[in-house]
Amino acid sequence: MSVSRSMRRAAWAATMAACALTAGLTPATVSAAPAVPGLNEVLFVGNNWEGTADVIESTGSYAKVGRVNMIPDRDERLKEIYSNPIRLAYFLGIRETAGEGHDQFVDDMYTTPEGTAVVASRPSFADVVSIDLATGKVNWRFPVSGHRADHMAVSPDGTRVAVSASTSNTVHVLDIHTGRQVGSFATGDKPHENVFTDGGRYLWNMSIGEVNTPLDAPELDGTKGDRRITVVDAQTFQTVKVIDMRDRLDAFGRTDLSDSVRPVAFAPDEKTLYFQVSFFNGFVEYDVATDRITRIKELPKNPATNPDRTTWVNDSRHHGMSINPDGSRLCIAGTMDDYVTTVDTATLQETPTVPAGKPYWATVNGDGTQCVISESANDTVSAIDFATGQKVATVAVGDHPQRVRLGHVPDGWTGTPGPEPGTGGSAGGLGSLGS
Repeated sequence: MSVSRSMRRAAWAATMAACALTAGLTPATVSAAPAVPGLNEVLFVGNNWEGTADVIESTGSYAKVGRVNMIPDRDERLKEIYSNPIRLAYFLGIRETAGEGHDQFVDDMYTTPEGTAVVASRPSFADVVSIDLATGKVNWRFPVSGHRADHMAVSPDGTRVAVSASTSNTVHVLDIHTGRQVGSFATGDKPHENVFTDGGRYLWNMSIGEVNTPLDAPELDGTKGDRRITVVDAQTFQTVKVIDMRDRLDAFGRTDLSDSVRPVAFAPDEKTLYFQVSFFNGFVEYDVATDRITRIKELPKNPATNPDRTTWVNDSRHHGMSINPDGSRLCIAGTMDDYVTTVDTATLQETPTVPAGKPYWATVNGDGTQCVISESANDTVSAIDFATGQKVATVAVGDHPQRVRLGHVPDGWTGTPGPEPGTGGSAGGLGSLGS
């Protein structure tokens, strides 16, 4: 290692150590925020193929509160798409690849601080929209660069959302109330997960590379593109650090693992990052200050899982993790292995696996005692007790739930008015558009 590189790493370590001491709201503690007068804390469940969001209570029985049509402008968007050959090609491409034969109408969601609107990314429409929770109408729409919108993150103060534009290798940061872009930055190939840290001072993006190609054999891993973590200053959007996990995995002796970082979870003090990688039934522990991998945990394989990696959705094996507010336990969605488990962060001992239908995400509930997973194969969400790893509640939702996020709605809110969207799915051509 050169002297200059050593100095850069030392400066990075000092900066991150200072950040850990001064951090405000962290990803693990946002869920434990105090109640807001006049607002009901809820969970939004994005039904990706249907284009709706089911809203359920954030704790207890997880009773249904209401439903939001996330594509009230569906006909208008489809007319635009079908009149543009390039947009149509990408629209159909998303359907046949990431969508598994279905359109992707809602991916990620966050509510505004005052609970009057929900902001969502819509992959197949390549945009971010704000839906008014009183009227069900679109407040604003932001078309992302390129042809697909993906994961988002909300700043700790709730005023900005970051969205990955996965085909343009860009993250856009928007004012949550107006949809105006306040900044953007370049990423590696196929930006995916976004996380604000240090009370909103930094923004991390994880690019996952080309996950829709059939070149999934380990020896072809180099064809997957530029996969890296990009850390930027969330005010200037200048790059602070680029982390290529290939070097760190190799140094740990795991040259066999992909360096495509999937869902992540920061410890409450933000000194430790846990993350999943493509094709792996487990997760990696990374020390932020020393910039090195410290432990790797392999979780059980389901013997019924097809070993053919090309059959795993978007190169996932496990996709979804969350951490409880005190950082003592992780909740892991074993997506292709059809189970969920919790893991002690001190010992890395997991609880017995609990069957789940292609769990696609894991979110901490309102009081921090349970994690909520989306069972995309069963059209349900389930609550898992962090301490025991047992499933304690299951609620039916819409078609193919994926992202689950905490949010707020006004007290007494029971859903948006207006007609339900269509069944989503393959959209069935132009039949619903009229003449």
